[in-house]
Amino acid sequence: MATLTEPSPAPAPTGPFTPATFRVAGREQEAPDVATLALEPTDGRSFAFHPGQFNMLTAFGVGEVPISISSRPGSRPLLHTIREVGPVTAALCRAPVGSLVGVRGPFGTDWGLDAFAHADVVVVAGGIGLAPLRGAVQVLLDRAGLPMGPRKVVVLVGARTPDQLIFRRDLDAWRAHAEVAVTVDMATSGWEGNVGVVTSLVGSAGFDAHRAMALVCGPEVMMRHTVQALIERGVLPTSIRLRVSLERNMQCGTGLCGHCQLGPFLLCRDGPVVTYPQASRLLAEAEL
Repeated sequence: MATLTEPSPAPAPTGPFTPATFRVAGREQEAPDVATLALEPTDGRSFAFHPGQFNMLTAFGVGEVPISISSRPGSRPLLHTIREVGPVTAALCRAPVGSLVGVRGPFGTDWGLDAFAHADVVVVAGGIGLAPLRGAVQVLLDRAGLPMGPRKVVVLVGARTPDQLIFRRDLDAWRAHAEVAVTVDMATSGWEGNVGVVTSLVGSAGFDAHRAMALVCGPEVMMRHTVQALIERGVLPTSIRLRVSLERNMQCGTGLCGHCQLGPFLLCRDGPVVTYPQASRLLAEAEL
């Protein structure tokens, strides 16, 4: 199993291709193969970003991968929620508290939450797709009740099994200020909640489709069916925003290398957040 190689703390980077060193301040196991790393900069600098953007994380001595930012802008520490799917993500998921990782970014487009004033905001997440939506939900709830805030926030979450549900404490806390519904594809002993795909929650969710805006992130097949369910409910296609998967050979994060090209898009530059009209041709493909 690959392990992290400890470098010396480095000064702040001088460009987008030089990672800054961050220390692992904490680690929480969200699911059997998912962990959230809490990162603090070794030089004490602040880190500005918008919900929906991502960073390139380096496991020193192993490699670099794109990972969504799962914390609220302006908060410390910086959070990244990572699924263990290969040697780099395994090294990051198992990074001990006190070890160092590299951070480049932030990169990509964001959810554009300033456009959601007075809307019923519907957040639909499948599996680890809740990670890049977590910060957006927190910002929306912070703005609820303010003149330019959303009218209502609805959060619909699906997971394959109950043990794959992430951010359980957040889901419980959000219920005080938002409509939250959770479902699993396959129930296990002790599960008393909904069973079925997350799209089954769209029809009964309490939002006004004529004033709704939707944020969607999850597996490609889930996003295709979710968009269909939202449109059938009456949500305008132009009011739906999706976060296209980053599980590709992304390397630079700046649109220069071309490894993340998908049709007309360079996902690290033109995405990962796109409107449904932008993504409709991509989602028509069997696999992105």
